[in-house]
Amino acid sequence: MKTRELRAKFLQFFRENGHTIVPSSPVIPHKDPTLLFVNAGMNQFKEVFLGETFLDYTRAASSQKCVRVGGKHNDLDNVGHTTRHLTLFEMLGNFSFGDYFKKEAIDFAWKFTTQVIKLPVEKLWVSVYVDDDEAFELWKSHIKEERISRIPGKSNFWEMGDTGPCGPCTELFYDKGEKYGKARNPLEDCDEGERFFEFWNLVFMQFNRDSTGKTHPLPKPCVDTGMGLERMASLLQGVETVFQTDVLARLIRETERLSGKKYASNQSAFHVIADHIRSLSFCIADGAQPSNVDRGYVLRKLLRRAVRYARKLDFQEPFLAKLLPPLIEEMGEEYPELSAAKQKIEEILTLEEENFLRTLKRGGNILGTIMEKAEKLERKEISGEDAFKLKDTYGFPLEEIILLAKDNHLTVNLEAYQILEEQARELSKKAHKDQSQVAKESIFAEFSQKHPPSVFLGYEHLQLNGSIIGILKDGEFQEKLSAGEEGALILDQTSFYAEKGGQIGDQGKISHHSAHFTVTDCQNPYPGVIIHQGKVDTGVFIMGEPVHTAINEERRKKIRQAHTANHLLNWALGQVLGAGIKQAGSYVGPETLRLDFSHHKAVTREELRQIEELITTAIYENHPVHTYETPYEQVKKRGDIKQFFGDKYGDVVRVVNIDEFSKELCGGTHVDQLSEIGQFHIVKESSVAAGVRRIEAVTGKLAQSLTFEREDLLLDTCESLETSPLKLRERTTSLLEELKELKSQIRTMRKLHVKSILDDLMTKVEKVGHNSCICATVELTRDEFSPLASDAFHRMGSGVLILGMKAEDRVHLFVKVSPDLVEKGIHANKIIQAISPEIDGSGGGKSDMAQAGGKNADGLEKAYEKAKHLLRQ
Repeated sequence: MKTRELRAKFLQFFRENGHTIVPSSPVIPHKDPTLLFVNAGMNQFKEVFLGETFLDYTRAASSQKCVRVGGKHNDLDNVGHTTRHLTLFEMLGNFSFGDYFKKEAIDFAWKFTTQVIKLPVEKLWVSVYVDDDEAFELWKSHIKEERISRIPGKSNFWEMGDTGPCGPCTELFYDKGEKYGKARNPLEDCDEGERFFEFWNLVFMQFNRDSTGKTHPLPKPCVDTGMGLERMASLLQGVETVFQTDVLARLIRETERLSGKKYASNQSAFHVIADHIRSLSFCIADGAQPSNVDRGYVLRKLLRRAVRYARKLDFQEPFLAKLLPPLIEEMGEEYPELSAAKQKIEEILTLEEENFLRTLKRGGNILGTIMEKAEKLERKEISGEDAFKLKDTYGFPLEEIILLAKDNHLTVNLEAYQILEEQARELSKKAHKDQSQVAKESIFAEFSQKHPPSVFLGYEHLQLNGSIIGILKDGEFQEKLSAGEEGALILDQTSFYAEKGGQIGDQGKISHHSAHFTVTDCQNPYPGVIIHQGKVDTGVFIMGEPVHTAINEERRKKIRQAHTANHLLNWALGQVLGAGIKQAGSYVGPETLRLDFSHHKAVTREELRQIEELITTAIYENHPVHTYETPYEQVKKRGDIKQFFGDKYGDVVRVVNIDEFSKELCGGTHVDQLSEIGQFHIVKESSVAAGVRRIEAVTGKLAQSLTFEREDLLLDTCESLETSPLKLRERTTSLLEELKELKSQIRTMRKLHVKSILDDLMTKVEKVGHNSCICATVELTRDEFSPLASDAFHRMGSGVLILGMKAEDRVHLFVKVSPDLVEKGIHANKIIQAISPEIDGSGGGKSDMAQAGGKNADGLEKAYEKAKHLLRQ
């Protein structure tokens, strides 16, 4: 049975049984700050389970795309090393929101399993939570009692995360036979066993866990089930792993074609690539993209892991985007967002791969050498020195090194690494330049003494002719550079802009009649030296040869738009926030621009709007942008020309003058007229460090796309809330009022619940010795205990109150003693210390009130009897 057919059969079965079929929500949980990614089928119904919102249906079914690559549910490290773990998977699920409960859920699961997908009954097993007698009895009507296993602990108590809905589970298993293990039942096979294949988990949602770890009963008991689509497909398709199912196998075949390698040569690499391209594509399609923080950092880690494994298949160039077409063919019909975001996904994947490959290439063969050395050691460990070298010299983050080591079954000596890291910090305080920088500068210092300065003519010429005056390979000067080799060319004159002043370097081509060199970056490592980094595609480049330079003109155009907009942003900040604003850093690239500036607080929404309006008005008025050179001595004391202290300026400087708005010293490239910028939109305002803020923005077509995205978001929100944009505020206010009222009702219900418990406790007052005493197990929260105890003493007048409370695998004891008995020597802390061992716990407190926590709920009655014995004495 194909994956697509299984998905369709599942949804059709539940549609026929009165369920509303709900589309998958995006994997980015925009409404839930507690999650990095949607990690379960029930995430989109979380507010329903909590009683915070209501639907016009009480039964639902869905096939939800899920990502488990961060937080509590993180399968990243397992992908590639097991037969079933994925970072992205589809979860088939049926849900009841206070409609049916355990019986119907079990009946549905059994009917679908045995009658729709027709798994043989003799191969099926069931597990229930160890204390769930009700589920155990219900299953007995479908399957023999000896094929039902009671499983304790968290493996059969489901939790969405550290907070949120939770409850006991029951699971369905398929016995794959003795070939896969000697376990006789799921209980014996529960520690990552292979024989008893778990394929469906039914969660009976009864509780909600808050941020303090407390559990509260949900307003109505609900059902949440989950069947991993890929896992079930692997069973029905008769394959050994989820990676051999039709969808993932298609991606693996395409990877075979692209790499020229066979699947059997390195299955782990093929598995990682097939899994990670799906996760990355869906996440980007749903609005995420790689970065250095939060979910963006997780995506960057995913992509880099895929690239590292790809190198084991000899991939040396970006390739992930080439796997997108077969992925869309397999899943685009069910998930049209993949097709809609195809170009965006391809561009982001390629850019990220290019950036990471440059990082890897800077390391040369150092990675392989370090790995080989570690593998030969008995302890299979990368030394702290080698790990520090990877980080300090080649730019690998420590977490990247740890992941890389794990992927190769190695460890890292973190203790030695931390010592070197601390030493480096101390040295950096004493000197601004490390030895590697001194050595690098000495090479170019010697070169510049023998050659005239490289001349940049790229303001006027996007293409021009020049001559090779230097060739670098592996940090050494060479006489030639041949096809397939990576290195750098130094020319007497160039159209390529070298990275400086926040603007990144140009990309493009250098060629002559029989050779072509792709420039991936352009740098200015020493005054008068411009190096073009890249790779020889064909032919040979020899010292002294004439060459033709041609930059990527479309990329330069975007950079020019962004750079001029950055100057306008700097000007507008001063207009809105005051003249005291100082630039603290900037970045200008083809995709985005960024400006860091000194400011003591976050920029408000109104201020950001003013900034955008000022810049947009300037663009519409289409003012010209003038550039000219002048002696620095004439600029030094001029307050109208912005210059940045700490920057080094030559005798002659370049001024960029945007008529009426901005004058800055700047060597970057700019538009001729402001209208060339097109649109301008601020994407984000954030904190970089204490007293430093950052604004990120986009221009041109990217800004236009952002406008459309925001408009779509508004319209989608209105559609979800069944209102129009003009009435959205009114509708939101109404919903918030409803929510407030519901919360008030819940508080009222809890008060009635506590009063009911109090009334019941008053019927359990007994004389123990000469004192009144109440011993009972109740369903309360800790916050409710103290008010209840006060009310109880008000009714009793005098006595001892001992209450036990169960919370999943924990149990709590509370002891309260009235003031008159405290004076007689009956102390709550002494009682709690004496009885807490009965629940395998400990505790303490004061003479009038004490509490303890433990694990043994069965010991509560013994604790009560022991307390009574103490009171009698």
